[in-house]
Amino acid sequence: MADPRGFLKYTERETPTRRPVELRLRDFNEVYNKFDHGTLQKQASRCMDCGIPFCHNGCPLGNLIPEWNDLVFRGRWADGIERLHATNNFPEFTGRLCPAPCEASCVLGINAPAVTIKQVEVELIEKAFDDDSVVPVLPSEPTGRSVAVIGSGPAGLAAAQQLTRAGHAVTVFERADRIGGLLRYGIPEFKMEKRIIDRRLEQMTAEGTVFRTGVNVGVDITVEELRAQYDAVVLSVGSTIGRDLPIPGRELTGIYQAMEFLPQANRAAVGEEVADQVTAEGKKVVIIGGGDTGADCLGTSLRQGAEVVHQFEIMPRPPAERADSTPWPLYPLMYRVSSAHEEGGERVFSVNTEQFLGENGQVTGLRAHEVQMVGGRFEKVEGTDFDLECDLVLLAMGFVGPERGDLLDKLGVTYDPRGNVARGEDFGANGVPGVFVAGDAGRGQSLIVWAIAEGRAAAAGVDKYLMSSTELPAPIVPTQVAQR
Repeated sequence: MADPRGFLKYTERETPTRRPVELRLRDFNEVYNKFDHGTLQKQASRCMDCGIPFCHNGCPLGNLIPEWNDLVFRGRWADGIERLHATNNFPEFTGRLCPAPCEASCVLGINAPAVTIKQVEVELIEKAFDDDSVVPVLPSEPTGRSVAVIGSGPAGLAAAQQLTRAGHAVTVFERADRIGGLLRYGIPEFKMEKRIIDRRLEQMTAEGTVFRTGVNVGVDITVEELRAQYDAVVLSVGSTIGRDLPIPGRELTGIYQAMEFLPQANRAAVGEEVADQVTAEGKKVVIIGGGDTGADCLGTSLRQGAEVVHQFEIMPRPPAERADSTPWPLYPLMYRVSSAHEEGGERVFSVNTEQFLGENGQVTGLRAHEVQMVGGRFEKVEGTDFDLECDLVLLAMGFVGPERGDLLDKLGVTYDPRGNVARGEDFGANGVPGVFVAGDAGRGQSLIVWAIAEGRAAAAGVDKYLMSSTELPAPIVPTQVAQR
């Protein structure tokens, strides 16, 4: 543990400040200022001798949080990053993008501000990169077995790195032109600059992982060729089908899925030329969906120069403090304000869109009304109808499953009742030997920390399949898979 009296001496929770709104709206750079390491060590010392560290249970990766908090407090940064990398391949991703369920289950958080676990995590890995101590980890000897990983999001990258380090010849296939999946094309620069991905890919390439971009597996390489060339396959293709809103007027121009809008914005933000880019510049924008993807659309629209932005959410506004329905140590239902919400726009809760309005084939507005929850169902509040003018609508209502097509169909996978690829406790696809499923493709839309955990667990399943046993850690136990 860290300082046994740290949580009594440093009662305030301190985190990095955000750059002023008027400055950060001028660029797509990350929003946070640098954080002083001395202050960070004081914050790490707040990690108390709690007896049972519930943060372990809150973290799908099983991060050894009290251990590296103690090491940071003592200035043993090299030992700290070793303990962090023992359970998490990419703390630079989770330290920026994870909503930190570990902090929600921090014992100190029962009656005081929780330990700044996420900030300690990201500062640990940043100092490691600054010190050039993130080096390739080479396998002791090759196994002579080969694995194809389809998809290069966090689940695919985690599986690939684990399998490469186990000695297998790993090739990652990505149909986009660059590696990273949603990390690259779904997450805006202001949340994570893409140089963060590129420097980790340098390490993975040096370790021996092969990356092939611009390859649509099932089309450019047939499934028969894939199975003939590789001893095992990991499907980490994500949950990419956006939930639609099939209401009158949906056919109008100017209505797009978030993942039609954000990838173009991400490309433009790093200087790429984007033909016929969908942009919010000078437009009245409505974002339908109140989650993280909606907030990403909000921050992007404001940086592009939108005239006005409304973000709709069908759920009621959460309470200011932890809701009674989500007691500690559960992840709390409560009102949150992201950096994008600080920057502008209007959040509208308990509202349902019933029709898009338009002229000459172009959306010009929408018709909506308030709703209330009655008996577990949303019901219209009579007399609350309103029209709102808009000329760009972004649908950010989540994702409903992996894209079905030549790859999944010809592999012969089956699907669970939720539309995800069905799999067993070893993460093997049901009825398809040698094919494994990691991340959102099997789990459904979820958190980045779950994606990395699933990639690591699937890698252990692959290694055991190829070698009859494995020493790779599997952070997700079978009961967790069965209950998800």
